[in-house]
Amino acid sequence: MIMKFQELLAYKKSFSLVMNIFEISKGFPIEEQFSLTSQVRRSSRAVSAAIAEAYGKRKYPKHFQNKLTDADSENLETQTWI
Repeated sequence: MIMKFQELLAYKKSFSLVMNIFEISKGFPIEEQFSLTSQVRRSSRAVSAAIAEAYGKRKYPKHFQNKLTDADSENLETQTWI
């Protein structure tokens, strides 16, 4: 049986975080709509996307590691904005 990236625990957790951030950020002040709100949403979505890309590159260790590093960096950016 072939595993899908959607079954990875890291992906599931990052996607759940994206959904939570989206809901919470709806309550951000209107003046932050095009700055903080947009930035935190984009960086949080990038974590899940990078994990999915890493899974696609898993046969190539350096590419795989690079994409996981990207996911970690986007996660740190999200933490900074929060």
